[in-house]
Amino acid sequence: MIAKVIYRPNSEHSRIVEEYMHDFLRRTGTELEVVNPDDRDGQSLCRTYDIIEYPTIIALSEDGQVQNSWRGLPLPTINEVSYYR
Repeated sequence: MIAKVIYRPNSEHSRIVEEYMHDFLRRTGTELEVVNPDDRDGQSLCRTYDIIEYPTIIALSEDGQVQNSWRGLPLPTINEVSYYR
């Protein structure tokens, strides 16, 4: 499973997301993959999975199927996301 965080680094939500990712790493020992929706790969991912709200956390299976997604605030608990890591 793969968990990705899609957010804009220079947005009003960036501090909340970055603190969440820091806490996630501290509690689980693993990092979440970060995707910027404004770069080429991020735009492609957002089109593929119809992501239009940021921040979004998406959990994907190895073959790319969406297992779960959380859109906007509040962010999910770390336990909810770590299940997919």
